[in-house]
Amino acid sequence: MNPSKQDVVRRILAGKPLEPREHGVAFAPSNIALCKYWGKRDEELNLPMTSSLSLSLGKLGSSARISASSGIDRYELNGVAVDPQSSFARRTKTFLDLFRPDPGTHFNVVAENTIPTAAGFASSASGFAALTLALDKLFGWNLERRNLSILARLGSGSACRSVYEGFVEWHAGKSPDGMDSFAERLGNKWPELRMGLVVISEAEKAVGSRPAMKQTVETSPLYAAWPSKVVHDLSELKVAIADRDFNRFGRTAESNALAMHATMIAAWPAVLYWLPESVAAMKRVVALRAEGLPLYFTMDAGPNLKLIFLEKDADAVTKAFPAVQIVAPFEP
Repeated sequence: MNPSKQDVVRRILAGKPLEPREHGVAFAPSNIALCKYWGKRDEELNLPMTSSLSLSLGKLGSSARISASSGIDRYELNGVAVDPQSSFARRTKTFLDLFRPDPGTHFNVVAENTIPTAAGFASSASGFAALTLALDKLFGWNLERRNLSILARLGSGSACRSVYEGFVEWHAGKSPDGMDSFAERLGNKWPELRMGLVVISEAEKAVGSRPAMKQTVETSPLYAAWPSKVVHDLSELKVAIADRDFNRFGRTAESNALAMHATMIAAWPAVLYWLPESVAAMKRVVALRAEGLPLYFTMDAGPNLKLIFLEKDADAVTKAFPAVQIVAPFEP
């Protein structure tokens, strides 16, 4: 029998405190994958087919405050009480069920996202990472980051990367129990690097990442080439980061994103997150690059673009995309 999420939690929390303190508060940054995570080898434990590499968005992400509650769970998101039947509440409850000392333990969760929720900006990643870090403080577990990364992964795969800042690699691992599938931060910093968020739509995605991922793996004839593409791109990105080779870095990230979306579009039924405005923005980036502006893009499972450029070109990027929100990932 394959291990369950509860088995993983029991193993990590063996001998740890079970009584909650007054409250736990934490923040976790959103992360944008430069070499994407798309496809699972284990649905239950959120174990990926391949490794991946991301860059955090600094101060953009999720905060969570969790405390004990009497009678029922209560959830609040961005100052508004959440319907218990909503996707947000159901996913949060399922995750919290893993950590209740007994069925009578309930939680009050107050969450805030500084990025759009469920719109392809990795809000679930930062959300589950923040919740995991807050639980660690609530119970006083004092877990090491590797174990916090594993626990966050049980809520959302990409959340394992959001327990860190900066460049983060998620090791796919091979073990059936997933104990070797965790993220760790790379030591490299790149202060001049910038990421620009181009919001095409803040609407919740019609097809969530989980079902879209499953559909792609099971039906896309292009998916067979994806693992080797990841191995190549991961190596390219690491070299580019170490050498601060911006064009190699941007080219590899953009190619990886387009390859991921190609596998989705080839699935049946096709998974197409792009809107007409997404395509127009992509073409704009390509045109600007042809004119000499070193600018690249990446996209996750949604219609929104993330622009990749250097600090010196911020004015030119803002002129081309007036509504862009610029993030400096390595600013204090």
